[in-house]
Amino acid sequence: MNILFAALAGLVQGLTEFLPVSSSGHLVLLHALTGFSADDDVAFDVMLHMATAIVVVGFFRQELLGIVRAWARHLLRRGPWSPDARFGWLLLLGSVPAALAGALGEDWLTSTFRGVGSVAVALAVVAVLMLAAERYLRPTRALASVGAPDALAIGFAQALALIPGVSRSGITIIAGLRQGLQREAATRFSFLLSVPIMLGAGAKKLSAAGALPLDALLPLAVGFIAALVSGWWAIGFLLRFVKRAPLNIFAYYRLALAGALLLLLPWLTPYAP
Repeated sequence: MNILFAALAGLVQGLTEFLPVSSSGHLVLLHALTGFSADDDVAFDVMLHMATAIVVVGFFRQELLGIVRAWARHLLRRGPWSPDARFGWLLLLGSVPAALAGALGEDWLTSTFRGVGSVAVALAVVAVLMLAAERYLRPTRALASVGAPDALAIGFAQALALIPGVSRSGITIIAGLRQGLQREAATRFSFLLSVPIMLGAGAKKLSAAGALPLDALLPLAVGFIAALVSGWWAIGFLLRFVKRAPLNIFAYYRLALAGALLLLLPWLTPYAP
């Protein structure tokens, strides 16, 4: 793997992991154009996932630290039932559907829906849902109002993100809007809810990676840094964006990408990780 490609793959991973445009859809294009899949290089795949996990934990470090401390104190009966402790339980509850889906059906879902055509369909379907949510829903609830039903509803949506092309951030933000959360609140909860899943997925991949090849350390480092920097920017950008604008631009982008994939389908290299 050369350094330029490692930088490009890291950039794509960092941006599309957090923006609601689907990392899977872009990985399909990247594979079609270059013939390379990050899944073919276990060490590189691990580095990219480590980078995105570090980004989301680092970006929300203050909120997460407060939640973990309050939750642990309450669990050990050394602290009161505080809003942070309650939020910690909600994040765990919301993570259960995706954890179960990943343990029981991830391999089947990714193998069944990994084709270019199915990814294009998923891109388009979620784009339509995004446009419908922005047009017909008038959410007013703040983040502090999130309860167990909301956490479960958004958690089940997160489980759907195992289907390539859906986009974890996209489908969970839509679910948050459907639950009545304001756009910024839905986006923030989406990112916080991703932490347990990202850490779990990263640990799983790391355990299967083995030793890193010494001759690939430079490309690995370049890809890691590119994913780290672009992912940090993507989170900050999206949180600022949703304060002032609807998600329509991302929906239109998804539709354009889906259309491009379908038009180019006869010439695209099949994506088979």
